[in-house]
Amino acid sequence: MVARTRPEPPRPWTALLAALLMILGLSSATAAAAYGQDDTRQAVQQTLTWTAGDDITKYTSAPTTAVAGKTTIVFENSVATGNTMGMPHTLTFDVSDPEYNNDVPLNILANPSDDSGGKHTAEVTLTPGRYRYHCTIPGHGEMQGILVVTDGGGGEDTTEPETAAKLEGEKNADGAYIGMATVTVSATDEGSGVDKIEYAMGDGAFQPYTAPVMVHEVGAHTVRYRATDKAGNVSQVKSADFTVVAPPTDDTTAPETSATVSGEKDSSGAYIDMATVTVTASDTGSGVNRIEFAVDQGEYQPYTVPVMVHATGAHTVRYRASDKAGNVSAVKSVDFRVVAPPTQDTTPPVTSAKVEGAKNSDGNYVGTAKVTITATDAESGVDKTEYSLDGGPYLAYTAPVVIDRVGRHTLAHRATDKAGNTSRAGQVAFTVAEGGGVPAPACPEWDERLTVIVGTVDTGVPNRITRSRCTINELIEDEKDWSSHALFLKHITAVTDKLLADGVIDQREYGLINEAAEQSGIGKPGQSEGYRDLFDGTKKSFDKWQHVGGGAFGLNDDSTITSSSTVEGMGMLWFPRRTYDDFSLKLQFRDDAPGAGNANSGVFVRFPNVHDHPEESRPEWVAIKYGHEVQILDRPDGDMYKTGSIYGFDRVGLGGAGVTPKGSWNDYEIRVVGQHYSVYRNGVLINEFENAGGQEFTPPRADDPGTDGRRYASGYIGLQTHSTSDVVSFRNIRIKEL
Repeated sequence: MVARTRPEPPRPWTALLAALLMILGLSSATAAAAYGQDDTRQAVQQTLTWTAGDDITKYTSAPTTAVAGKTTIVFENSVATGNTMGMPHTLTFDVSDPEYNNDVPLNILANPSDDSGGKHTAEVTLTPGRYRYHCTIPGHGEMQGILVVTDGGGGEDTTEPETAAKLEGEKNADGAYIGMATVTVSATDEGSGVDKIEYAMGDGAFQPYTAPVMVHEVGAHTVRYRATDKAGNVSQVKSADFTVVAPPTDDTTAPETSATVSGEKDSSGAYIDMATVTVTASDTGSGVNRIEFAVDQGEYQPYTVPVMVHATGAHTVRYRASDKAGNVSAVKSVDFRVVAPPTQDTTPPVTSAKVEGAKNSDGNYVGTAKVTITATDAESGVDKTEYSLDGGPYLAYTAPVVIDRVGRHTLAHRATDKAGNTSRAGQVAFTVAEGGGVPAPACPEWDERLTVIVGTVDTGVPNRITRSRCTINELIEDEKDWSSHALFLKHITAVTDKLLADGVIDQREYGLINEAAEQSGIGKPGQSEGYRDLFDGTKKSFDKWQHVGGGAFGLNDDSTITSSSTVEGMGMLWFPRRTYDDFSLKLQFRDDAPGAGNANSGVFVRFPNVHDHPEESRPEWVAIKYGHEVQILDRPDGDMYKTGSIYGFDRVGLGGAGVTPKGSWNDYEIRVVGQHYSVYRNGVLINEFENAGGQEFTPPRADDPGTDGRRYASGYIGLQTHSTSDVVSFRNIRIKEL
């Protein structure tokens, strides 16, 4: 915190003069003028006050403007300002961002219980420009704002900046630029100084100007430009007009063009609700200059992204392309029909569960508990009923489920009707106590996954219950910190020898499990280091995460989190505590999308702090534009990026993703070393991607910064919620730094 200073005491002659002026009826300003003094230097020092309370998203009050000069800063975070929880806050001026003034290193920590009762002051000198302030307490990142300071000596700056543009490039005899034109924009401001410069291509939107604009497209162009000073004055829009022509060429061949139509179809081949038309063009001569399309009888317009047609009825999309030599391809077209989604049964079944068994005085079931599930559907009828025990995979329900393992249990139940509607999972929780002649099984671990998985290697062997009433995975203990690989292999051999002798596994399965143990490398140097929990199923670990954007995630009783099916919008749950460089991230996900649909989600990695990009109106887009999304999507149609894809850069199809039955838990490992990404699903490597730099987002997106220097080598971790129909659950989120 900046040291506080005391104002000088009044001088005796000043007090005497003031008393005399009162008798004569003169003002201090008049007297100052009479004695040749500058009254502007005697102005009262300004005081700026910030207050805070229980809210961690904004300050209770904060100034927005000030005048340059000596200033008293007051920061109060006390009971009087609304802090009833004793929560600390800081008032910190950011001195690291060159976009803002960085000459005031202010950092005040205040809480109601400190020696000053939460009220602190500091003496600073403000200069014209903008100061960014924020709270540095973890989780309080949304508490931030801008203080605009104007020149207090010469009056407020009301004069806009001066702007100019310079065109450069090789010209032909007609004054047109050959191949490319470069537009350099400059601005000056003698008042508060230039804050930003912006430019726009033609009638497009203004965007920040950071480097000369290079225009390659053949044709007539207009670049508009403007500037804003630190006092908020905006210059008039000016423009530069020019023409770009292709270099001399003997190219007389028009581009080659093609188009594809994609989307969900009905039995007649019509597209349900929407058809997407993707147009491509290539030219081996002078190169493609422009692609254009027209829908039905409409006018041609530039093609930049796939065309989505929603209107029902028959449609024709015409398309053509021109190269830089002026050759235009023949017009081609694609015909298709869009129909409205069929009306059908949209009401899911209703399920209920009844728990029966002998209880003790604590209300716990002694020895065993029997759960009976019922499902009804008044429209198309019940097709299947399923249950999941303690967060395990959903299994077909055919008879009452008997649970005899001592401990707390949660059984989830759901049903699907013949129209494909799946009910939201209901839950029943209960405890089985010892007694009734059924002792608790002495299992080293708790693991009820469908198959035997050693480390990250999925053997495909069913994870059966053994005679000890423990599962095979529980006996393997692959999460234990083994001191050597040889010791772990000796343990696996002992376990599988007994399982083979007991008839739990056969000779083929025996070989698969032992081979997986060898491949796992468990116990080898570097392999025994433990993973750190980012989410272990407790509320304490869940509260360390932060949600931005639309949608929501909720914590469930079975130690899982599930995206909301009632809160609309795309958003992200991210872990703001720290960034990671090279790492192995392990988690489990489950597709809980209602009906016959499949959830669309993803894991974001290596993105910067979402609150450090104020130009983004939606913070979740910081992760999309500056990090990488490792996709989760098992749907056979729709988005072309499936599970395991690096979204926008490296596609994986359904075949490569190894799709498991819907409602099953999947192990997911994302391993990132340098710029090399490896993605494992249920122990199988399904994708490898090398971020070489300079790659473009596919399909192209105008606002994507690309990978050159903008895809980070370090960053945060996040989970995507896509929409209310894309319900997905996560659990056991762990990370290990490599």
